[in-house]
Amino acid sequence: MTMSLIEQIDRRIESALESGALEPIHAESCEVVERGMRFTLRWVSTLANKDAATPATTTGSEVTMPGGPRDPDFNPFLNPDPALTVGPIGEMHTVILNKFPVCERHLVLARQSFEEQLIPLAECDFIALGRLMCDYGGLGFYNGGAAAGASQRHKHVQWIPEAEGNASLDLYLPGLPAGVPALEAVRHAALGLRHCFVRVGEAPDDDPVGFGRAMHAAFERARVELSLGVDEQGLLPAFNLLVGQGWMLVVPRSVECFEDVSVAAINFGGVLYVRRREQLDRLRAVGPLAVLASVGDPRRVIDGTAQDG
Repeated sequence: MTMSLIEQIDRRIESALESGALEPIHAESCEVVERGMRFTLRWVSTLANKDAATPATTTGSEVTMPGGPRDPDFNPFLNPDPALTVGPIGEMHTVILNKFPVCERHLVLARQSFEEQLIPLAECDFIALGRLMCDYGGLGFYNGGAAAGASQRHKHVQWIPEAEGNASLDLYLPGLPAGVPALEAVRHAALGLRHCFVRVGEAPDDDPVGFGRAMHAAFERARVELSLGVDEQGLLPAFNLLVGQGWMLVVPRSVECFEDVSVAAINFGGVLYVRRREQLDRLRAVGPLAVLASVGDPRRVIDGTAQDG
């Protein structure tokens, strides 16, 4: 009997945990409510291990590993660790367990051949994501560039399942208008940074290709709305993307960190992750919405509209 994709994922997770290839999740959480929206602040101690395994490109310093310095050009997605590899999804992507997961079944959908993370996402990237979302729902997300929290240049989309405590676009739904037609772009009054939501519609049960194309169209609509054009090398400016619950959220980025806390796409889904417990108190004091606004477009946002100056 052929195993379903989720059964293959769970079997790979079990074996990867047993072998030590996959970092187990250890987390503590607290909640903060702002403007009627419930955010979770979560300390995930294993994320500190990710820092030790990632070259410190922002400072130019060399990270020393137990076996010697890490090659800054190392690409874990070009020839992924077999212990973390689930298998192909579509013709151009491979499903890989995220070695440093923030929740159970945290997956990477990586291109099988190298392409820069800041080259615009193509239909095939969204169709691969659609194959997961049409069967299992959940949240798809993307870190476009180092300033948006991407730790690898190799193009990859990420996915997490819908589960209690996981990041989701649900927290924004009460503040978004009802009855919005497909590909309509709107803004959320609580987000004090440049952004847009684009209506995608719910993932159907039986049409991942059609849903992938709908997500790609929504991404292109957001690019127009936010003036996210490519440079002379064909690369986009830094941005985050999340898709789920019938919507896509795209956020242009200016810097990676609030103080010493890295901010990535998943954090715009209402869960902010920190590497050290003491960082929880600082984020709680500042407030999640201010943290998110601090890493967005440097232009001021007044009543949802970007203003120069």
